[in-house]
Amino acid sequence: MQITASMVKELRERTGAGMMECKKALEASGGDMVAAIESMRKAGLAKADKRATRVAAEGVIRASQTPDGAHAAMVEINCETDFVAKGDDFAAFAQAVAATIVERAPVDVDDLMARPIVGGDGTSIEANRQALIAKLGENIQVRRFDRMRADGGQIGVYLHGSRIGVMVLLKSGDEALARDIAMHVAASRPLCVNEDDVPAELLEKEKEIFAAQAESSGKPPEIIAKMVQGRLKKYLGEITLLGQPFVKDPDKTVGKLLQEAKAKVARFSRFEVGEGIEKKSGNFADEVMAQVKRS
Repeated sequence: MQITASMVKELRERTGAGMMECKKALEASGGDMVAAIESMRKAGLAKADKRATRVAAEGVIRASQTPDGAHAAMVEINCETDFVAKGDDFAAFAQAVAATIVERAPVDVDDLMARPIVGGDGTSIEANRQALIAKLGENIQVRRFDRMRADGGQIGVYLHGSRIGVMVLLKSGDEALARDIAMHVAASRPLCVNEDDVPAELLEKEKEIFAAQAESSGKPPEIIAKMVQGRLKKYLGEITLLGQPFVKDPDKTVGKLLQEAKAKVARFSRFEVGEGIEKKSGNFADEVMAQVKRS
């Protein structure tokens, strides 16, 4: 397979590695981008796929909570441009959808779209979405949502502007602690609550990568084993909520903070606008010229 300049450019953006390293990795993998990234990580030439966290769509995150704090919901709604995302009509629709989730308790997005929108005239969310599309001239999608019940605990809700939203369900603890943990999740992006929740396939893949990195040091097998365990422990501390240093007091972990408060995190949700969605890129001037030629 021919390795093109655009492929090398993409791999550089995704890994931060040099051009020649990227070209060699692509040639060795036969043009397989994922395999090239993995081989580069094993060789210590790349840390992670940078593109995986790149925001690639517009829209907002909105949340709603009942006055007694017993129920809360968070939703991501996408549009095509930042201009529409900042508009009052789009914001009002998104907030009404969040309120509908809290009040109607839909089971999934399809169920949600069929529900009457809160504060409306009895028409469904889908009907309101279609009307908004006609008014604003952009494709608008309700992408995902989450809903929590306190069940005697505390729900912490935190919105960082309109692009990041977090909900945390605490067993015991108080409202202030729940919000602090939600703010921490927004800033530190943990993958899961604790080590037991880390997917086995992810753990095995990281072990393999750490082992390949350690073996290149030329040290004895027993030292390599200790190196792998040490790197794995550090990795788990970075991706698990309980293992991360608390953002307000980095001298203690979130796990220690919760232990002192005799509280426990049952689960959390973190939404960031557009994560995992690829946005089409292109040259605006070329697009305009193409439209002129077609007309």
